[in-house]
Amino acid sequence: MKKQNILLALAALLVFANAAWAGNGPQAPTTLKADVEKSTLTWNGKKVTGEHTGTIKLSNGSLQVNGAKLVGGSFDIDMNSIVCTDITDAEYNTKFIGHMKSEDFFNTAKFPTATFKITKVKAKGGQNYDVTGDLTVKGITKPVTFPVVLKTDGTPSTTISRLISNSWQRNKS
Repeated sequence: MKKQNILLALAALLVFANAAWAGNGPQAPTTLKADVEKSTLTWNGKKVTGEHTGTIKLSNGSLQVNGAKLVGGSFDIDMNSIVCTDITDAEYNTKFIGHMKSEDFFNTAKFPTATFKITKVKAKGGQNYDVTGDLTVKGITKPVTFPVVLKTDGTPSTTISRLISNSWQRNKS
């Protein structure tokens, strides 16, 4: 049995609806619930012979903010919602997604949800942060750190956008 490394990259556009967002000084942390219908995770998987891209949906998520500062959060990712957007042949796309959901990759029958829980937030100035958290896929938890840009447009919605990258090993017979 040989192991292959797979690069999992998720670009996130997450929308939060909560009128309590305020940028004025310290206060008790506020939880902003993700609007899962408007939020998007875009994945990119690379291998030696090429790459594929697609989307995957959140099933739940929230951020904790203290004033205008990000302090925590967690997200549940619906692994059964994975879609490949770069394969245009319908039959091949269906086979590819079936393979991605199989035991060879994400085993969505056994592990329908992946999670990300923020464990540390380091302010880098302005709206920029380094976020560290535990990413759990297929029951395997790995720490990841990545840069985040937290933006607000002055309305009750907030957007967090950045990239999560991690190398996952899978067993291949």
